[in-house]
Amino acid sequence: MEKRILGIDPGLATLGYGCLTLVADTQQIPTLLDFGVITTPAHTPMGDRLGMIYDDLHTLLPRLEPDLVALEKLFFYKMSHTISVAQARGIVLLVLSQLSIPLVEFTPAQIKQALTGYGNAGKEEVQQAVQRELALDYLPKPDDAADALAIALTAGRFN
Repeated sequence: MEKRILGIDPGLATLGYGCLTLVADTQQIPTLLDFGVITTPAHTPMGDRLGMIYDDLHTLLPRLEPDLVALEKLFFYKMSHTISVAQARGIVLLVLSQLSIPLVEFTPAQIKQALTGYGNAGKEEVQQAVQRELALDYLPKPDDAADALAIALTAGRFN
């Protein structure tokens, strides 16, 4: 059975997304459908930026039609950064609820462990694992989109 999984790496300035199709109980390489970022301009009022994310997700999700969305759990970095990511993450949760799309969540360490076998792997190691898992001849960029693909691949392993 095929399952379409959308990974989301939440952020206010840059929200990464990556969508792939997996065939359950096979060794078939996942099919990469789309990946990219939603960006909001700096120095724009917070409410407007969150509104942009909301609108873009309401455009993106019906186009990609995911069966499941995988989201990175909040990771505390710097308090000001964490608050803005939490606000963007809240918008993602709201839109998923409005569209009745199931959600799974993973910590950064769970994602790294699932793809590299090491919970403290570096960003480049994770990107190389994504490249290998999807049989790409390039490293997916930007980093936020690559992270979203890693999240989707992790969900594919557990769902």
